[in-house]
Amino acid sequence: MRRIKLSGREHSVLKALGFADAVPGSQLQEHTQMQPDDMTDTLNALLAAGYVESKPYREQITAAEMSTIEFEVNPGYVHELRAAMLRSWV
Repeated sequence: MRRIKLSGREHSVLKALGFADAVPGSQLQEHTQMQPDDMTDTLNALLAAGYVESKPYREQITAAEMSTIEFEVNPGYVHELRAAMLRSWV
């Protein structure tokens, strides 16, 4: 198991996502209050790392389509991401 390190923005997005259901991009942006470009960059980084999946599937997203796509945590990384989020609070 590798040790995951999250940036503050990644932590905020994952916290807003939760670990249960898919969340629309518009709801993520509303919850995190991040600028659209920052949100898009963060989501693209999480997608590229495989930590987050999109519905419908995209390798990258644009700010224009972000609000119409749903995002969820990749089930294969749930335990590692939870541990990384807990470590960032310590």
